[in-house]
Amino acid sequence: MEGKIVYFEKPGVDNTEQTLRIAKARADELGIKTIVVATTLGNTAARAVDVFKSMKVVVVTHSAGFRGPNTQELTEENREHIIRNGGVVFTATHLFSGVGAAMRKKFTTYLLGDIVANTLRILGQGMKVVIEIAVMAADAGLVRTDEDCIVIAGTGRGADYAVVLKPVNSADFFDLRVKEILCKPLY
Repeated sequence: MEGKIVYFEKPGVDNTEQTLRIAKARADELGIKTIVVATTLGNTAARAVDVFKSMKVVVVTHSAGFRGPNTQELTEENREHIIRNGGVVFTATHLFSGVGAAMRKKFTTYLLGDIVANTLRILGQGMKVVIEIAVMAADAGLVRTDEDCIVIAGTGRGADYAVVLKPVNSADFFDLRVKEILCKPLY
């Protein structure tokens, strides 16, 4: 079997539209009905619900307090657009952070989640994020673990990674396999 991977010359927001088009085309080819999208402010997710109209779009945000106490980066305007257009917004503690982030901050030490996250970053920031949010969505019961989905994330703002994978719950993390890389930056 041969497949196609699109490599972007530079990472970032300028690749968002092409990433969404690539993901939509592959979802249609494979009959995939669930899309998981990482978002910070919500711009990428708001665009994704427009592109993937007939599909289930699960939007995973930064956790509350990620940038500071009592903050949520997802704008209210984007949240309303996502929900109004059928998307599901999911906000939770990040899989690789949790209490480990507090340990890192307080004691300047690294735990297993940090090691896993930094190992995945070898393949790029977006690859770490697609795997993390797929597992988070599975743990929340928002995606099935017996069906493939397309997961979209980015490097900084926007989207520049799209993969096909079958989600797993966190207890089965090391059974997760990325089936196809659809696009990513060259770096």
